[in-house]
Amino acid sequence: MKKAILLSLNSNTSELKDLAHSLEFEIVEEFIQHRPVPDSALYMGKGKMEEIRKFVEEKKIQYAFVNGDLRPSQWFNIEKFLGITVYDRIHLILEIFADRARRKEARLQVKLARLRYERPFVRELIHRAKAGEHPGFMAGGEYQVADYYEMIKRQMRKLKKELEKIRREREIRREQRREKGFYLVSLAGYTNAGKSSLLAILTGEKVRIEERLFSTLSPVTKMVKKWNEKMRIMPVLVTDTVGFIQDLPHWLVDAFHSTLEEIELADIVVLVVDASDEKDVMMNKLNVSLKEIAQMHVHPKIIIALNKIDLISKEEVERKKEEIEKYADNKKCIPISSKTGENIHKLVEEIYKSIPEVVTLELTFPSGKINDAITFLKKDVEVIDFKYDGTSKLCIKCSPRMKEKIMGKYRKLVGSENNG
Repeated sequence: MKKAILLSLNSNTSELKDLAHSLEFEIVEEFIQHRPVPDSALYMGKGKMEEIRKFVEEKKIQYAFVNGDLRPSQWFNIEKFLGITVYDRIHLILEIFADRARRKEARLQVKLARLRYERPFVRELIHRAKAGEHPGFMAGGEYQVADYYEMIKRQMRKLKKELEKIRREREIRREQRREKGFYLVSLAGYTNAGKSSLLAILTGEKVRIEERLFSTLSPVTKMVKKWNEKMRIMPVLVTDTVGFIQDLPHWLVDAFHSTLEEIELADIVVLVVDASDEKDVMMNKLNVSLKEIAQMHVHPKIIIALNKIDLISKEEVERKKEEIEKYADNKKCIPISSKTGENIHKLVEEIYKSIPEVVTLELTFPSGKINDAITFLKKDVEVIDFKYDGTSKLCIKCSPRMKEKIMGKYRKLVGSENNG
């Protein structure tokens, strides 16, 4: 692993260390200077930075991670002062996103976010080049500020247009799924809470599962194939979405709007919480996740899945369940284990309780039409009774979403507006 140091103005460094570790960096030393606001030039005071520079030179450190967001001038000053590569928190997250982006949509989103992030840094670089601090950067005058920003704007417009096209295509697919009677469930939650593992066990499908941050950047949708007898007439599609993380700037969240829309437009959101976290960490992550969903200005039904209960005692599970339900306005919390399958059936039952009840219809067919009726109905309904007394009567159960479609087929088949 590559060796790095960590700079912070507080002791809450565990998440940044996890972020660095996910890109195979080892934090060999932490430098913490408690202060209410960063130093305007070097983030930390000059004396502390002298101490850090001495350590860097002695240990031959090549990388530093700052537990916060740097202004461009601070970033340039720190790199120049220490003589090593410096990442602030957002830069590190973008590097992780770039490493995880496999699908076209994710790559476009990351590229858009990077352009937005890098723009003020290049502005600072141009400013310094003009001041003679980077004399080779603008040699010959071929790079002009206006030209550069026009190029950036063109790239960002192009990326937004491509992402909008993908968003519209997904919207069409989503509506087609609803027309076919599917109910849409989105898995949301803090990064590395176990959403992909839950998707795999709910659907019985192979899903890429990695114990690392932000392993899912593009939505993955699969169908629930077991666990409940209503599956055939009330089919459910589950979508895994990008994980939340605290203190992301709005522009970075906006870059992933087309992905997060899967949460906004779901019928039900299953909010996955990691039960193995310490209580304070768990509650902070729950708070961040609930706030992110609230900021989407939608109000889907939310079910909380307290995952990884196989890693803690039953007593701790109960305590954390009670704490979560109390904090989350009594939203239903189901303790589960995606690893062992414990209580997954209870989670599915809760999902189905949140879906509208099945509809019962009684349809009358001329005797010669009954075979045709059974043929067109068998995919979408459950036949619960059949009577014949000169005409054929079918009593069926179906999804509320399929009612109009079935009635349309029925009228066409019998040539009547009578809806039975």
